[in-house]
Amino acid sequence: MTVVSSTDFRANMTKFFALADSGERVVVRSRQGSYSLKPVKTAEKKTPKTRRNVTDEVCRALKDWKEYLETGKSDKFRPADELIDELRNIQA
Repeated sequence: MTVVSSTDFRANMTKFFALADSGERVVVRSRQGSYSLKPVKTAEKKTPKTRRNVTDEVCRALKDWKEYLETGKSDKFRPADELIDELRNIQA
């Protein structure tokens, strides 16, 4: 295990990163505390894929639809006749 001051770490970062990459445990000490330097594995570097929560999306859409039916107003929904007219214009 290698323990270094934050000043020494800043001055020799490449050296300490190489040590950490080789498996050496590097601890950086500062006034705020001590921190362990460890490389991130290749698999951890990739952004994890987020899974869509379809149930939540459907519930949100149903609530929006209910609000539209109750109030007749929505910035998310249009009356069916407007949609049909738009589809007819696309075919023409």
